[in-house]
Amino acid sequence: RTTRHCWCMSFCTGRLAFAAGWVGGGNRRRFETMTAAGTPLGVLALVADQPAGWAACGPRSRYLGASPSRHALLGQRPRVEDSTAWLVPCLFVHPDRRGHGVSHALLRAATSLARHEGAVALEGWPLSGAEAAAADAYVGREQLFLALGFHRVAQPVPGRAIVRLDLPHPHPRPQEPIHG
Repeated sequence: RTTRHCWCMSFCTGRLAFAAGWVGGGNRRRFETMTAAGTPLGVLALVADQPAGWAACGPRSRYLGASPSRHALLGQRPRVEDSTAWLVPCLFVHPDRRGHGVSHALLRAATSLARHEGAVALEGWPLSGAEAAAADAYVGREQLFLALGFHRVAQPVPGRAIVRLDLPHPHPRPQEPIHG
């Protein structure tokens, strides 16, 4: 499968850098550099050892597209959480695999990864409502997120929602006994 038309780096770089990288391979090189740097960039779904889908995810601070100066959708999110709240800006499922639960599996895997990496929450900015354009479906659909326990926290514009799943840590630290 090809990543030639992947827009994941558009969320991570400025518009000019993304446009330049589209033609010269710079987006792929930036993606590879970020992958080698540590924090995972997302989760990959495989069916019979073949790529079937991808969900980009990571700390909100990674995504310039989540910056209030670049995108009004997330402008009202608490900036103090930018390094601890994670975002799923993109979901892609190969056309041959759509309608087979791959999106659900990807979002569950992104949730597990965010929890494992210590995120306090996972957020998305999916399409909402019946009039949602298929061309923008790469952000996911609200009903997918709601089915997996997310809740709507805002609807900044018609047709788009901000959804969130709080991720309490599975093993809270035991409280110290109080001796009187």
